[in-house]
Amino acid sequence: MKNIVKGILAMAVILLASCSSRQSLQEYYVDNSENPNFITVDVPASILKMDAVDLTPTQKEAVESLRKFNLLAFKKNSDNAAEFEVEKNKVREILKGEKFVELMKINSKYGKGVVKYLGDEDAIDEVIIYGDSDDKGFALVRVLGKDMNPAHIIQLMQAIQKSEYKGEGLGEIGEFLKG
Repeated sequence: MKNIVKGILAMAVILLASCSSRQSLQEYYVDNSENPNFITVDVPASILKMDAVDLTPTQKEAVESLRKFNLLAFKKNSDNAAEFEVEKNKVREILKGEKFVELMKINSKYGKGVVKYLGDEDAIDEVIIYGDSDDKGFALVRVLGKDMNPAHIIQLMQAIQKSEYKGEGLGEIGEFLKG
């Protein structure tokens, strides 16, 4: 009996030791969903209203691979500047994880950002778009799909530009993203 208990305890210690202490992106979203400094929105891909848009076959394939979007934004103000720096560094640290593959860096007049993905390079399951601005805050967008192709991301952006979508259904986060 003692050997069984010792065996179970040893297995529990090994399991706990093998678990990563690094916070996942999903955990970060959940942990901050109730934080008043954050704006969160989960929306289905159907919100883009792409059915009525004339798409090329490649654009149609890109749109059909989408499932939903998780948006999380930290709206910076004079009262939360210190927390902004802490949260920005947390997100950057999570995105440095080996699971994330960098697709491109963004550097514009609005701020800096990065586009990364999870999955195989020909069958992406999640695209992460992160951008921050020292005066506005940061936004983190998880694009969830099935077997998304990185080569189709540009096609997807062009398809969204063709649509009549103007940010309806995003509420406060839509205003934040517009600037």
